[in-house]
Amino acid sequence: MSDHLLKSIFGRLTWESFPLHEPILLGTFIVVAALGLALFGALTYFRLWGYLWTEWFTSVDHKRIGIMYVILGIIMLLRGFSDALMMRAQQAIAFGDNQGFLEAHHYDQIFTAHGTIMIFFVAIPLVVGLVNFVMPLQLGARDVAFPFLNNLSFWLTAAGAVLVMISLFVGEFASTGWLSYAPLAGLAYSPETGVDYYLWSLQIAGVGTTLSAINMVATVIKMRAPGMTMMKMPVFCWTALCSNVLAIAIFPALTAAFFLLMLDRYIGTHFFTNELGGSPMMYWNMVWIWGHPEVYVLVLPAFGIYSEITSTFTGKRLFGYTSMVYATVVITILSYLVWLHHFFTMGAGPSVNSFFGIATMVIAIPTGAKIFNWLFTMYRGDIRFELPMMWVVAFMLTFVVGGMTGVLLAIPPADFVLHNSLFLVAHFHNVIIGGVVFGLFAGMVYWFPKAFGFKLDEFWGKVAFWGWVIGYWVAWTPIYVVGLMGTTRRVNHFDDPTLQPYFIVAAIGALIILVGILGFVMSIVMGFVKRDQLRDLTGDPWDGRTLEWSTTSPPPAYNFAFTPVIHDLDAWYDMKSRGYERPAGGYRPIHMPRNTGAGIILAGLALSLGFGMVWYMWWLAALSFAGLIVVAVAHTFNFARDYFIPADEVALTESKRHQPAVGA
Repeated sequence: MSDHLLKSIFGRLTWESFPLHEPILLGTFIVVAALGLALFGALTYFRLWGYLWTEWFTSVDHKRIGIMYVILGIIMLLRGFSDALMMRAQQAIAFGDNQGFLEAHHYDQIFTAHGTIMIFFVAIPLVVGLVNFVMPLQLGARDVAFPFLNNLSFWLTAAGAVLVMISLFVGEFASTGWLSYAPLAGLAYSPETGVDYYLWSLQIAGVGTTLSAINMVATVIKMRAPGMTMMKMPVFCWTALCSNVLAIAIFPALTAAFFLLMLDRYIGTHFFTNELGGSPMMYWNMVWIWGHPEVYVLVLPAFGIYSEITSTFTGKRLFGYTSMVYATVVITILSYLVWLHHFFTMGAGPSVNSFFGIATMVIAIPTGAKIFNWLFTMYRGDIRFELPMMWVVAFMLTFVVGGMTGVLLAIPPADFVLHNSLFLVAHFHNVIIGGVVFGLFAGMVYWFPKAFGFKLDEFWGKVAFWGWVIGYWVAWTPIYVVGLMGTTRRVNHFDDPTLQPYFIVAAIGALIILVGILGFVMSIVMGFVKRDQLRDLTGDPWDGRTLEWSTTSPPPAYNFAFTPVIHDLDAWYDMKSRGYERPAGGYRPIHMPRNTGAGIILAGLALSLGFGMVWYMWWLAALSFAGLIVVAVAHTFNFARDYFIPADEVALTESKRHQPAVGA
């Protein structure tokens, strides 16, 4: 076969594209392939493919889609954290003559992949998953506003994650940092496939995230139960609303920046190049006008989780509900006015830097107000220190330190000194781990019994808790210290041997966090093993205050047999205090959306399009794009999109579900 024909079929994909000469990658591939084959074999042996396809993959039920988002996030957490362990090990040994086990190019790929995966494919899916599962239940809705769009959003996110994973074994990933800075990400400096993998995976996943955000905002505005005014919504719904409004505002900027960078790489334009009128700094502006609000897209729902848990486990209404709502809205607006603090060092001048420095300090005020609201809720409350509440306390102690170092970095002269040091990296992990990750674990522990009908194993849950909390402080305190000394970030080797003890301690901290991650996985496994002992028969295991606890665990497909009518904030607490009894009859048929396979098929074609564009397989890209158009148009002719659950079936379901609850 001629070289020309091979190139027209396989583009730039050759045998050299496979990392057969890289022992670390080859070993990883063998392990992943073995696990994948074992999973495939098990699903085939137990004949689960049909069940998964009909009940999960094609499902438009917001609860199942939320669970799938969380599963995706946990799987990608294991991948992203393995990158973190390799970086920590490299930095602990690479001093003086010892170059470590990762050469510079490979190390750059690993820290790029770590940041990309942890934000786009761990934090976002976990946040979106919890919002997806909980918010419609708290609103008293049967599903989200656009059920099919919800399914498509998930599968596009999953397709982006798969494309990132493919880059581990076919070609290489970007080595340009987790936001792939121009001009380094341009064709002149990065001609390999890495940046293309990065761009296509994030464009595909980004479309999914944007569509999901539109869906969630529409759900809050249009799907609230009768009587639930905006100021009677649970705080979690408010934070989810603000988070998703922010996502709608910012993701188009990121999409546009990536699209222009694609044009630079594919057709030779000069938007972000160093020559011919290009402006790399414009890329930084477009990326960070997404990047800083994105931190709040993640942390606002976490704040909502802390609010729900604090209120539930203190047995009190949240202190200052109105101020909490206003603080959330103020954070949403101000988060759009602080992005330039990510490059005070670019030389914009004192006026610009002063404005953004002051704006960054001001945003700490509503965030601080939230901390005081939670503290005042706890004050004189009957606090139950169960596992979700432990995560809340750990968050307060950890996140406040990250907030203070953030205000320090908001001062432009201080940032000039610290910007390119590990101090900034420690600050970022302080707020993301202490704020977002702790909140996500709190939320998963809190709502797990609602999703599956049994609690997580408490012993392993506490192992996870202490592993994360102790591990965080051991891993990142020394990084704060060496950063304050001026140690540079993004480096795989150090010359000064006096720094080595700090990095060894940091590596030990990462291993303690690994114990926390494995502890969480074990809490799920052992929870399943001991599910009969941990079973929740009441639907309300924590004595909750919001509507999701008014239905059974797990909830039926239709969520509520009758749409609840709301009279007060903390609707379920209000109903319990008024002596609410479940209806015994009078059921009516319930209108529900029908499952569809269009979402997973469209996402598969998007994945194929991305892979074809990365490797210059133009025929594959063209066929995939044509397939996307055909399937999307064909789906518009699918008129069998809904069905009714008969009243008899609803009555039977309700009687079965509520018999144990009555006994309990």
